[in-house]
Order: sequence, then structure tokens, then C-alpha cells
Amino acid sequence: MVVVVFGARGNVGRHVADGLLAAGEQVRAVSRTPAAGLPPGLEAVAADLDRPETLPAAFDGADKMFLYGMLDPRNPYDIGKVVAAAEAAGIRQVALLSSVSVLHPGADHLVPRVNRAIEQAIQQSGVDWTFVRPGTFATNTRTFWAESIRTDNVVRLPYPLAQSAPMHEKDIAALAVTALTEPGHSHQAYTIYGAESLTLQRQVEHIGEALGRRVRIEQISDEQARAEVGRTMAPFVAEAIVGQWAAADGVPVPTSAIVEKITGAPAHTYAQWAVDHADDFR
Repeated sequence: MVVVVFGARGNVGRHVADGLLAAGEQVRAVSRTPAAGLPPGLEAVAADLDRPETLPAAFDGADKMFLYGMLDPRNPYDIGKVVAAAEAAGIRQVALLSSVSVLHPGADHLVPRVNRAIEQAIQQSGVDWTFVRPGTFATNTRTFWAESIRTDNVVRLPYPLAQSAPMHEKDIAALAVTALTEPGHSHQAYTIYGAESLTLQRQVEHIGEALGRRVRIEQISDEQARAEVGRTMAPFVAEAIVGQWAAADGVPVPTSAIVEKITGAPAHTYAQWAVDHADDFR
């Protein structure tokens, strides 16, 4: 049988595809246009979550899928139609990349709302499911800081001592791969944080160490930070992120050992992530 991987060229999806191939699974990579530059052994199929009529071709002959919860919360896909197409084609298991924000009862912006709706639709379907609910992605620091490091060798922050527990995307993918290839993960929701709580300053230092040079930190105001983050994120996301930094200023954040517990392999450190992505900051 075949495992369908949506977002197989994305930060997490490409590692899910690699991990499934390594586990001996047949993998079908789905994108709006036929995917280029994918690893050998992947079957590429054009389909679009926003166009349910294209999904039967993606699901044909498959029995499992990896699905992302949201890419653009302002334009979510119709999860009801996606689930209906999957069930009609015989999909019996799904690993969903969701978000830890679904666990925050006071959070009512688009990200938790969209992901809650997707989770609920899957729970109400007839498929087995596993939800992977990550907190902070290490790749967010690339999104926020890469341009200023490349151009000015500086990171501008309102709270350099704010802490976070960023996760390597490989660890998020490893949980999904384990859920899709090993028994015991049906109807489980895994909340995943990084294995260590680090200040933003220390994260910048790790990037500098990976680059072989010191990266400067320039302290800025909350307003400036919202504008800085808002260059790459929606305004409500920028507002939320700066708010999280303010709340975590000098405060350790939750960490977890779930990656090693479920996959048997230790989680990657942020320092390892920085080495893996050093070229993104050069």
C-alpha cells in the first residue's frame, strides 16, 4: 500500500517522506504542481487540498496519509471534503501535523481555531488518527533572522533573554513517521516541545558558532519587533509571537522528552539545527 504525503517539499513533509522511504514504505508526494527535486523512489502526484475533486487521484490505492493542519490560516482548506474523499478512497490512517495552540483554551485567533476544526473533523471520521502538536519550530528563527544576519550580521530583538524550546523539524517528522509505521499510536495526540529551554540570545550564539563568527544582537522595542516579524508573518501572528517573548522574558519554558520516548532516538538540539541550516544564514 501507499502513504500519501501532503506538503512533501515543506520543512516537515520532506523529512516525513524521507523517513517513510527509509522505513520501506511506498510514498506518494502530493503538491499543486508535479513536484521536482524529490528523492528517488517517490511518486509525485498533482492534487490540491483546496480542490477536493483532485484528491481521488492522490488517494487511489493508498491506505495512509500525512496531512498538515494549516499553511495559511486565513485560507484554510475544507477538511470535511478532504476527509470524505480520503474515506471514500479507503484511507484508514492519518498522521496530522497540528499545533500546540489547540490546547490553549483562551486562544481564539485563527491558528488554534483552524487546527481545532481539522482535528475534530478527523476525530469524527472513521479513520485512525495520530495528532502531532508542536510548539516552537526552530525554522521560525530562520524566517525571522536569516535576512538580517546575511545582510548586517545582526539579530534585532525586544527580549534577548526570553526563552523558548525550539524543535528541529526532523524530530517532528520522526514522530509522524513512527505513528504511520509502528503500532500503538492510534487515537494519540503528542504534544512536542524542544528538549532544552534556551534564551533567544543563546540561540543567536549557536547560529554564530555554526557560522564561525559572532552575530550581534541589537535590542529594539516591542513595536519595532512586531514590524520586524510582520515582514514575514501575518500581523496577528507577529503580535502573538512578540507577546510570547514578553511573557517568557527570563522565564524557562516547557520542554519534553517525547521524541526519544516515541522514536527511540534523542531529540536534536538547537545547536545541531543551527549547523544543519548554517548555509541559510550565510
